[in-house]
Amino acid sequence: MKRFEYRARDKTGKVVRGKVEANAAPDAARLLRDRGLTAFKLSQEKEFFLLQIINGFVNQVGLSEVADFTRQFSTMVTAGLPITDALVILREQSKPKMKPVINQLVSDIQGGSSLSGALEKHPKVFTPVYTSLVRAGETGGVLDKILERLADNLESQREFHSKVKGAMIYPVIVVIGMFAVGTIMMVFVIPRLTQIYEEFDAELPITTRIVIGISEVMQKMWWAIPIVGVGLVWGFGAFSRTKVGRAKIDALKFKIPVFGELQKKVVLTEFARTLGLLVGAGIPILEGLRVVGGAVGNVVVSDAIKRASEKVEKGFALSYALSQETKVFPPLLFQMLAVGEETGKVDETLLKVSKVFEQDTSHAVKNLTAAIEPIIMVILGISIGFLVLSIILPIYNLTSQF
Repeated sequence: MKRFEYRARDKTGKVVRGKVEANAAPDAARLLRDRGLTAFKLSQEKEFFLLQIINGFVNQVGLSEVADFTRQFSTMVTAGLPITDALVILREQSKPKMKPVINQLVSDIQGGSSLSGALEKHPKVFTPVYTSLVRAGETGGVLDKILERLADNLESQREFHSKVKGAMIYPVIVVIGMFAVGTIMMVFVIPRLTQIYEEFDAELPITTRIVIGISEVMQKMWWAIPIVGVGLVWGFGAFSRTKVGRAKIDALKFKIPVFGELQKKVVLTEFARTLGLLVGAGIPILEGLRVVGGAVGNVVVSDAIKRASEKVEKGFALSYALSQETKVFPPLLFQMLAVGEETGKVDETLLKVSKVFEQDTSHAVKNLTAAIEPIIMVILGISIGFLVLSIILPIYNLTSQF
């Protein structure tokens, strides 16, 4: 959402000024008209680059907010409440992050837009899968059922992602802690010990000289560390935004030992669940593949879906098309899908497969959590041992001289 500064006249002709959030200037002008104001000056508020990044991060609507919104919206629509009335109620009781989005939805629908059309204006909040399902619900007159399925799906995703992220928190915290302690040692402790060694002209082993060398670099070039860090992050981000860069990074994600297989299972779970949801809503297979291909978040899988989609368009069964992409899709998927095609229950089969993948991923996360703790302890022990040995050996040599 962008912020616009405006000057407008109210119904009495009085000039008022203020700020309004909207996706674009026409949307901002429409919002002001809904408030009884006629804008004669409207300009986007300028922000510093860093402030834009911070605001974008702070105000970003996450999966949890969308899941809560969908569940509440589904309940109200199922109860027979008109869409606009339901959105107005949700706007008043929703979290601050969602309020501007819901406000824009209300404005667009009151202006004559369909619900799916209004949702499409917020691609960072509502995915193409979300809007496609809502459009199918509107067309088939089953919006209440579609919203209920969406709510169930989003809540399952939230729980699933929470488990995966939870397994990653511990190693990340330990690594950050190791880096922080190491930095303190190198910047504050090692320099004082170095002075003592120099005063007594102590003989320094190779490990101590390495530690002292690192410490001196960190003291003299401390300013370069954040610059290099920011540069690497920026460079990685810029490279990942290119077509070639993203393809290489996404391919590499699947090749990382242990974590790569976990990442692949997460993507396949979302693929099977989402496609099953789309097909169950009456969306044709080809359209479903197109939507899912743009929503999986991995170029390797997306390209495989595109190739499979081309085969389906030529008349091949989906199970056969996926079986030609064995580097991405496991046999379980296309074998069970073949059974679903024979029985006419493709959507149910895909949802069952997604549950199998989800269970496999949950087990993998548990095993990874159990295995990663001793590995981290070993690495931590070796690092501390190296540092302590580097400090104690010269002191031991000094004491042995007296």
